[in-house]
Amino acid sequence: MSLLLLYDALASAAEWSFARSSGPGGQNVNKVNSKALLRVPLASLALLSEHQKSVVSLKLASRLVDGALTVHVQDTRSQLENRELALRRLETLIRAALVPTKSRRATKPTRASQERRLTAKKAASRNKQGRNRSFED
Repeated sequence: MSLLLLYDALASAAEWSFARSSGPGGQNVNKVNSKALLRVPLASLALLSEHQKSVVSLKLASRLVDGALTVHVQDTRSQLENRELALRRLETLIRAALVPTKSRRATKPTRASQERRLTAKKAASRNKQGRNRSFED
C-alpha cells in the first residue's frame, strides 16, 4: 500500500478539517488554518479486507472515534505538508496494526537460575538475621 494508492483510496473516504495550529509561527499562527485533522471511517477503506479492518479496529481502538481513524498533524507551518504528513502517519499506523503479533511461548527457568535465586535469598536472609543480634553479651 503506497502513498499514491492511499491518496486515491482516501480521496472519497477522507474527511479533512483544518484548524489554527499552536506553537511558533508569528502572525501566521493567528491567520492560517495549518493544522490538519484527518478522519477516515474504517468501513470506507476499500484497500482493506474485512478481516484486516477488524484487526485494525482492535489494535487502534484508542484512535477510533465513532468508527473512524483520526490523525492530527500540526508539525509544520504549511497546511499542504501537514496533509501529507497526516496521510503518511495514517499509512504507518495501518501498516503497524497489520503486522501480526508474535505469540509468547511459555518458558521454564533453568535449574541453575533457580539455584542462584535460592542462594541469593539465603544470603539476604543471613544478612538480615545478622542485624537482629543484640549487643548485651
